[in-house]
Amino acid sequence: MDKVISTATEAVADIRDGATLAVGGFGLCGIPSVLIAELQAKGVRDLECVSNNCGVDDWGLGVLLAGGQIRRMVSSYVGENKEFARQYLSGELEVELTPQGTLAEKLRAGGAGIAGFWTRTGVGTQIADGGLPWRYDAEGNISLASPAKETRAFAVKSRQADGSTTSEDHEFVLEEAIATDFALVRAWKGDRHGNLVFRTTSRNFNPLCAQAGRVTIAEVEELVEPGELDPDSVHLPGIYVQRVLPLTPEQAADKRIEKRTVTSTKEGA
Repeated sequence: MDKVISTATEAVADIRDGATLAVGGFGLCGIPSVLIAELQAKGVRDLECVSNNCGVDDWGLGVLLAGGQIRRMVSSYVGENKEFARQYLSGELEVELTPQGTLAEKLRAGGAGIAGFWTRTGVGTQIADGGLPWRYDAEGNISLASPAKETRAFAVKSRQADGSTTSEDHEFVLEEAIATDFALVRAWKGDRHGNLVFRTTSRNFNPLCAQAGRVTIAEVEELVEPGELDPDSVHLPGIYVQRVLPLTPEQAADKRIEKRTVTSTKEGA
């Protein structure tokens, strides 16, 4: 099945106000910037976005945030975006902060059809006990807080140095899976069937977000024909992808560096 879409406008045509989106990327690496820019131009609003972070003020999801198009964010890191902090603290934006590994597993579980899972991450904190501020009001008071989550003790077995096995009860918290209306991802290579290959850091969250979306739209830097990708090198099979948008060379090269560090050297070194 040929899943190639010719334009970004066509790719996001059915994303409406109030949609939930899983958006790939790690920092500024692997962000589906062309699809995000098209959503900005389309003007959809009240979006709930699930992503590792919210970009920066002028790139990635930050451009949707600046336009007031995002109603709610589910993220694990938000430290590079001043507008994000302003909207959150002023009560304009709802935010559910989630431990990074937990967020990754919630997305993977959503794609695998698993309702939830137990984890020790967050036990004894507001992650499990509730009370994390999801939304503030204009005066800086908490208007909506996270609810308490179900916890349960499980026996965890450990193998000792002498070969014996011990068992000890540990508390776990129940985390529910995430599935979204749409997923937007960016791949290094992809074929017309939607099989995708990601490069280095962009592989962190893009495959997981792609799995979680009921409709997954992938922008690809290089489109190849079916059969050209080594099956053993495919990171995400095409069954998870409904639309493939090939990028122009200029679009593929348009990337940002979050923080540039330059090492000075002594003259003549």
